[in-house]
Amino acid sequence: MILDAFLESLSASEPPDPSPPLRALWFDAKGDWNAAHKCVDDKADPQSMWVHAYLHRKEGDLSNAGYWYRRAEREPHKGPLDQEWREIAEALLSKAAS
Repeated sequence: MILDAFLESLSASEPPDPSPPLRALWFDAKGDWNAAHKCVDDKADPQSMWVHAYLHRKEGDLSNAGYWYRRAEREPHKGPLDQEWREIAEALLSKAAS
């Protein structure tokens, strides 16, 4: 799936991809931070931890975000949240397509 198709899926009632990190991004884009967080809260894979970090950064809990960035072996994002969301989505969708 490409990013445009993922963005178009936001009009649906359910996310198009069963992977927890992509589900989390889908719920986040729909404005449901709590549902997004539940998708990755108990996951230990690097992609889920990256999304988890992003969600806590969005929440404004930078120390918790820093913890999750370290666990995901990622540098904390310094740019706008929407830019980070897009970067993560493109990376996850690219991985899912391969």
